[in-house]
Amino acid sequence: MSVAPQESTSQVRDRESAELLTQAYAEPDAARASRLRERVVLANRGLADSLARRFEGRGIEADDLHQVAMLGLVQATRRYSPEKGHGFTAFAAPTITGELKRYFRDHGWAVRPPRALQELHQQVRNTSAALGQTHQRAVSDAEVAAELGIGVDEVRAARAAGDRYRSTSLDAPTRALGPVLSETLADGDGEEPYDRVVTLISLRSAMADLDGRERQILKLRFSADLTQQEIGEQVGVSQMQVSRILSSVCRRLRTRIEGWAPTSSSSHQVQVNP
Repeated sequence: MSVAPQESTSQVRDRESAELLTQAYAEPDAARASRLRERVVLANRGLADSLARRFEGRGIEADDLHQVAMLGLVQATRRYSPEKGHGFTAFAAPTITGELKRYFRDHGWAVRPPRALQELHQQVRNTSAALGQTHQRAVSDAEVAAELGIGVDEVRAARAAGDRYRSTSLDAPTRALGPVLSETLADGDGEEPYDRVVTLISLRSAMADLDGRERQILKLRFSADLTQQEIGEQVGVSQMQVSRILSSVCRRLRTRIEGWAPTSSSSHQVQVNP
């Protein structure tokens, strides 16, 4: 009498994941289907982390890689088709890897600008800080350019490169214990727990496209929690200009988030409060 081979831990997890997603696939209740998929995400988090680690040390922060891998895992739970008969791991691994490779293709150049541009960015920062200390106010790009003997466009390019390289954290609190920027832009009511991963990734991508002044104003508003009048005094523009810039930036961020957000049965409306 032959004895059936005992399943390994990974085989059990793979089988149970496929069973849960089969239930979710057939589940008419969207909330219950979401909870089933969430269980699969939690059970397979180790797979996402393992694949993310393979891409570390290539110029992108490890936390970013793990967020992208989790996004790929969430997408895999949504795209998995049980009728095709393959295991979940066999489907999820290439989905996660593909998401990581896509992120490198789209963002890799932004996080590692040319060394000369990095050095110029540091010079611009130091000069801007020194001039600001001397004049006791925020200085313009033109003043920095004149001090360094370069063009204004070069100063702006250096600032933009540094902004992309440093990427202000999405989790910077608006107050000491207040909501994070991502929560200000995205209304969590009705949002599935792991949809927020998609929101965070799309928000990070959108913020990388802002210019230096836009990022500074956004940081002063949501991280330092300054009023529009206070921001205007620091940046050297009117309160009305600050209001217009904030409205424009938040509208663009909202558009990017809505463009990336996964379709769900509940209506997902992003609220912006500049």
